[in-house]
Amino acid sequence: MRSRISLFTVINTLIMLLLAVVMLYPFVYMLAVSLSGDVYVMKGEVTLWPKGFNLRMYELVLGDPKIWTSYRNTIIYTVLGTAIAMLVTSMGAYALSRKDMMFHKGFTLLIVFTMFFGGGMIPTFLVVRSLGLVDTIWGMVLPGAVSTWNLILMRTFFSGIPKELEESGRMDGLNDVGIFFRIIVPLSKPVFATISLFYAVGIWNNFLYPLLYLRNQELFPLQVLLRNLVLAGSVSSGQVTQIGGDNLIVEDSLKYATIMVSTLPILILYPFVQKYFVKGSMIGAVKG
Repeated sequence: MRSRISLFTVINTLIMLLLAVVMLYPFVYMLAVSLSGDVYVMKGEVTLWPKGFNLRMYELVLGDPKIWTSYRNTIIYTVLGTAIAMLVTSMGAYALSRKDMMFHKGFTLLIVFTMFFGGGMIPTFLVVRSLGLVDTIWGMVLPGAVSTWNLILMRTFFSGIPKELEESGRMDGLNDVGIFFRIIVPLSKPVFATISLFYAVGIWNNFLYPLLYLRNQELFPLQVLLRNLVLAGSVSSGQVTQIGGDNLIVEDSLKYATIMVSTLPILILYPFVQKYFVKGSMIGAVKG
C-alpha cells in the first residue's frame, strides 16, 4: 500500500525549505563575496556563486597575527569554559534529581527563580571585579558557568534513569560520586553532547563578557575582533589597511572573509553531535 502524503506534510516541508533558504542565503552570499574579485563585487554581480575566484582575502585574514591570537584565546575560553560548565551543571543536576536530598524543593525553587529575575549587568560586573576576575581568563569562563535552563534539562534527564541502577551501584560499594561518574555519566552521552554544544556555541559567540571584563587586547577573543571589524568598520591590522587601501571593496570582502573564518570551526562540530542532539534534547524535555 502506498502511503498518502497529507497536506500538512506538504505545507510543513515547504515551510522548512523556506526557512532553510532564508538561513543559508546570507552564509552562501558572504562566502561568494569573500571568494570573488573586487571588480565583480563592486558591480554587484555576485549572488550565490563567486566570480573572479581568488583567495586573497583569506590570505590577508590568515596572515594577520591578531586573528591567530584571537583564535587561540577563543579556543581556550571555549574548551575550558565548556569543561567547567559541564562539570558544575552535571553535578548540580544530578544532586537536584535526587528526591531524597535535603531541601530538594527549596534548592530547585531558588534555581528556577534565577530564570526570571537576575541582578543585572552592573551588579554582576561589581561581583566579578570584587573577586579579582577582571582582565583574566577566569572572568570569561566562571560568570556564565551555569545556565539554569541547561541545569533543569539535565536534571530532568537524570530523573528518567532507573533508580535500580543506582541501587546496584550501592550494593557494589559505590558512593554518590562513584555512582555519578561510573553509572550516570556513561548512560547520559546524548544529553552531555547536547548541553556541551549549547555551552560551546554560547562561549564561542560571546562578545559581551570580553567587552565588560577584559582590558588587555591580547586576551580578546575572536568575536571582539569580528565585532570591531563589522560594526566599527575597522580592519584587523595595519598591514591589511595598507594592502586594502588601494581598493574600495576590500573592506567588505575582508569582513565577510573574517566572518567565514570565525564561523566555520563551530559549524564543523554539528555533524559530530547531530546524532545525539535530538535524542538528548527531547528525552530531557519530556521525561519527569
